[in-house]
Amino acid sequence: MAIEAATPIMQHAIQYAIAPVFLLTGIAGLLNVMTNRLARVIDRARDLELMWKDLDATRRSMARNEIRDLERRRKLASWSINFCTGAALLVCILIAALFLEEFAGVNIHTIVGILFVVAMVALIGGLASFLREVYFATHSMRFDAEKFLT
Repeated sequence: MAIEAATPIMQHAIQYAIAPVFLLTGIAGLLNVMTNRLARVIDRARDLELMWKDLDATRRSMARNEIRDLERRRKLASWSINFCTGAALLVCILIAALFLEEFAGVNIHTIVGILFVVAMVALIGGLASFLREVYFATHSMRFDAEKFLT
């Protein structure tokens, strides 16, 4: 096929792929936020590990509770990252399928539709896990605000 003849096909394929590429960019931004939250959880757990030997019994009990909370947050953050990474992978496959459909002339509209729906389900799972982690983080904090106001 001559380059001039392939140009309209390529333009059409790129037009189809634009929206999923923007979706991929949005997912990448979410993954950045999620991995930063996971890193903060891990850093706090490491800090507690380093302080452990210097803690008295009361503070160790408080640290155990915080470690339990951190472990729960770590799992939720990990699930959100896994779901969103899966969604990103499915969007990449979707983009490849759109190009394949355009260049090979194969009718795979159904497969493209299924890929999009599954990617959205994975993204919903990632956002739900992320929302749960944020909720848990904000509701598991224990500090005496009055102590800081006096």
